[in-house]
Amino acid sequence: MFKRPPHVAAKEVAIAAYGIDRMVKNVRTGRFERSLAGLSGIGALVTAAEIYFEHDSASFSNKWMWVPVALGPVGAAAGISGVFSHKLAKTVLPLVSGIIVANGVQGTYLHARGIHQKPGGFRNFRYNMEMGPPLMAPLLVTMVGGMGLLAAILRREK
Repeated sequence: MFKRPPHVAAKEVAIAAYGIDRMVKNVRTGRFERSLAGLSGIGALVTAAEIYFEHDSASFSNKWMWVPVALGPVGAAAGISGVFSHKLAKTVLPLVSGIIVANGVQGTYLHARGIHQKPGGFRNFRYNMEMGPPLMAPLLVTMVGGMGLLAAILRREK
């Protein structure tokens, strides 16, 4: 088994500590635009995949079920482009993120309506929450869009 000399291991630890300290300083000073843009892009893609499987199990019974699936790759492209371009992070990312937030709010309404349309409606809330459309799921989409909006108002990392 190969052992690294102690001075090499210490140097690697120092480099990692410097990177962490720099990241913490950037967050404290509001310089988190690139990182949050990238996280929102990845979050949009992961969320869209999950939504696709959930809506597919419901046979895409409502045409609006396709909208968050289609917005996922668009949000991912906007988020990833915001990592590499300051201009796109300030223009395209907030526009797409705003649309994603609006779609999340719309989805929350549609899911609440779906729960209400189940037998017993809101009077049988606990059962219909478990068996009906997930009420909190569209709020996750809203949160991903909110991350993109927040990234657009933060300053870029140094």
